[in-house]
Order: sequence, then structure tokens, then C-alpha cells
Amino acid sequence: MIPGGAPFPMLSDPGGRIGKMYNVYNEDPAIDLRGRFIIDPDGVVQGYEVLTSVVGRSTEEILRQLAAFQIVRASKEKEFTPADWKPGMPTLKPVMELVGKVWEIWKPGLQG
Repeated sequence: MIPGGAPFPMLSDPGGRIGKMYNVYNEDPAIDLRGRFIIDPDGVVQGYEVLTSVVGRSTEEILRQLAAFQIVRASKEKEFTPADWKPGMPTLKPVMELVGKVWEIWKPGLQG
């Protein structure tokens, strides 16, 4: 990894071969749309975002999502990260008692 670079693999796609597979390749100017695909170690796409070239992306949000997916995977989906979760905040355990009541327990404005 290059010092100061992204702490995860990134891909360049000259020719659009991979962009075509993910349906983000724009034939006319021969470029890919700005796509971010989070693919787990089993090769399953867990999350993605596709933006036009005029809207920037948030590195902070990408890193937050990577941390969330890692926690969920490490727990074998016995923990989850609700809306507005950030690294260092507690996770929740998916139980029936939470259905319709997550916001009674999860109050992100009151978390660290």
C-alpha cells in the first residue's frame, strides 16, 4: 500500500471490461461511472454505490461501511450496525424484541 493511500484494494478499469460486468460502463465517452462495490471474502457483493462523475464520494463513509461489514461478518451476523452507527459505537443483536423498537434502544444522538 502507498503511504497515505486507501487501506483497501481499489481498481482501475481501462477499457471498461469490469464496468460492463457491473453495468456502470458508459459506452459513449468510454468511461465507467464512479462505482464502489464492497465485496466480501466469499466474492459476494455486500454493498455498492454508483455516482456520476460530477458528485464526489465520501472516504469517511466508505471506511464506516467497511468497518460495519467486518463487524457483522466477524460476529457471523449475530450483531448488526443500525442507522447512523459509527466505529466505536455499540452494535445491536438481532432479536424479535427489537422489531419496531430499535429507536427505543438505539439513540445515536446520545451515543459517544
